[in-house]
Amino acid sequence: MDVSFLGGPHPQRGVGVVAPFDFALDRELWRWVPDEVSLHLTRTPFVPVEVSLDLARLVSEHQTLGEAVRALNAVAPEVVAYACTSGSFVGGRSGERAMCAAMSRSGELPSVTTSGALLEALGELGIRRVALVTPYTLSVTRALKAFVAEAGVQVTGCAFMGLTRHIWRVPYRDVVAMARRAVRPGSADALFISCTNLPTYDVIPQLEAELRIPVLSANQVTMWAALRRLGTRAVGPYQALLDETARDWPALPEETQEHGEGLT
Repeated sequence: MDVSFLGGPHPQRGVGVVAPFDFALDRELWRWVPDEVSLHLTRTPFVPVEVSLDLARLVSEHQTLGEAVRALNAVAPEVVAYACTSGSFVGGRSGERAMCAAMSRSGELPSVTTSGALLEALGELGIRRVALVTPYTLSVTRALKAFVAEAGVQVTGCAFMGLTRHIWRVPYRDVVAMARRAVRPGSADALFISCTNLPTYDVIPQLEAELRIPVLSANQVTMWAALRRLGTRAVGPYQALLDETARDWPALPEETQEHGEGLT
């Protein structure tokens, strides 16, 4: 069959993604990406270290990032994203900015990181108080709280799991349970679910409907910020960050407001 009349395939715009060696949620990233955009993923080299501050530092070294970005240059992406929350907040705000600069030097193209994208998203939504959910240990969670506080955002609640491996295996029900523990009624303007290896795509609309605040996740903000650099939009079902119409929730019935139903 002659298909030459189709004239395709249509040109694809590329987003390069540098992920840690243990990243297991490639498919989740794709769910936020419109049809005209392709993701080109590469991973940092394996190191035999469990999830910790030490691992965060190892997978975010500038030489490692530079080599990964240079490998992506072969497919000519228009932007590169570093998809790791802990690796991009472990050095504080100055460390995050230095990472972006190092990636941009290696690829001569715009660069974003997950933690930088988080701050960008909080600014976009005007968030000054945030609750945090993490799968991390206490020390890694404290480093995230310090990063957010350094940006002038108050952390009003936090729940963490203490995991050091296999984070991608956490079921949605556990993510939802942590969110309910972290958010006290009326205390937070938004919830952030950390770690690009933690599945979140399908729980965001559910949690926003229940908690009635924007719910951000690591993979969501990474894709949102990267696609923004291309002048296009991330896609997703009724998420406040992606859709302005999803930022207005109808008022709760008085009885629900008084008793905080669904938030225990």
